[in-house]
Amino acid sequence: MLQARVTPETMRHGAARAALAAAGPDYPAVEIHERRADTGAPLVRSGAECEYLSPMPAMNHSFAASIAATIPWILTPIIASLRMARSKSLDTESAQPPADPPRVTVIVPARNESRNIAACLHSILASSYPRLEVIAVNDHSTDDTEAIAHAIASADPRLTVLNNPDLPADWFGKQWACQTGADAASGEILVFMDADARAAPDLIVRSVNGMLRTHADFYSVLGRQEMVTFWERLLQMQVFTVLVTRFGGTEIVNRSGNASAKIANGQYLMVRRATYDESGGHGLVRGYVAEDLMLAQRYFELGKKTVLVEGIDQLSTRMYTSLAELMGGWRKNLFAGGRHSMPFGGRTAWLAPLLLPLPFVMQLAPPLLLVVAIAFRIPALELWGAIATAVTLLTWLAYYRLARVPMRYALLFPLGAGVTLYITLSAVLRGSRVEWKGREYQSVHPANP
Repeated sequence: MLQARVTPETMRHGAARAALAAAGPDYPAVEIHERRADTGAPLVRSGAECEYLSPMPAMNHSFAASIAATIPWILTPIIASLRMARSKSLDTESAQPPADPPRVTVIVPARNESRNIAACLHSILASSYPRLEVIAVNDHSTDDTEAIAHAIASADPRLTVLNNPDLPADWFGKQWACQTGADAASGEILVFMDADARAAPDLIVRSVNGMLRTHADFYSVLGRQEMVTFWERLLQMQVFTVLVTRFGGTEIVNRSGNASAKIANGQYLMVRRATYDESGGHGLVRGYVAEDLMLAQRYFELGKKTVLVEGIDQLSTRMYTSLAELMGGWRKNLFAGGRHSMPFGGRTAWLAPLLLPLPFVMQLAPPLLLVVAIAFRIPALELWGAIATAVTLLTWLAYYRLARVPMRYALLFPLGAGVTLYITLSAVLRGSRVEWKGREYQSVHPANP
């Protein structure tokens, strides 16, 4: 039997030991006397021939595993993009009022909205819809919201300003203000619109046409999110991307047979008056922080037809203007509201503390572990980190381009993910406790609807 002859020094080299293990009856005798200076690979001599034993074959399995481990980072944005693409727009609806237009009442709940209320009300009153009533409900504001609304109402009889009664113990303020406005409304269709939203002149016309054409009982419009400051562009994109990844485009939502897959945009909600009254009005969702999502789910459970549509050119909203507002707003909603969007509904709400932080952890892991791999010279981890980081960056470049936000913000995705992760974890720690605009609430748990 032929044997390999190895010097004591090179016997210590892993590649040499591999050569010995591979030696067999048909393997030629080899002699290893030295290593290659640049790589450390052993020099193998067999007669006049010589070759280097590369350490790479022994590492192939590690590199293959590293590449395979990047699959979730590659597939997630691909699947999300395919789901996002399945949406319908208000642009396809007529901009002309229907032949016999139903009376529409737009209700705007407002608490300390002096910064927004004038622009909001003026945009609604500029609508081309012929049979329109507008009700602004001042919810115990301590700023000039009420005075501004009254000044606009004095110049346009279509606008009525109401003061919200004292808040009942088991109601959220927004829902109570919406109910107050609805009680005074005369419309056959009720529209609930946030004070920080802006309506294009054709918004109400197109959305009424869409509601009538689809025979919807509940109709909601997804508008354009205005992101102006550094933190808005960094954090709003994080949250909205997660929402789109979870729910998909409007047609994915509309065709789903599961209540937990339904969602609506509280910045613009429409409901038929008959449906609203017979379901208990906003009392149906009086104790939920995410009343829009819960209205969509509850109406669907009651057998009503719910429709979601895009209206990027018809509706715009600037939700928050500072880091403090962003943190307060999303701390309010991310967990107390997000746990109602878990797959299979309330039965899996216990997964929320684990699943809600996951998208942000998945963004942070690749760049952080890439730095570790480079520092400690771990080739397999370095390969995984490089691929996963590159894929995540390319994904964010595409998202920012789609949102018409400067693409340079994509380079800061680790910062955005880190801050949003902090907001999410702090929301998880708060549980059902919610603070907003000087009030404290206890949001209903999914297990106790």
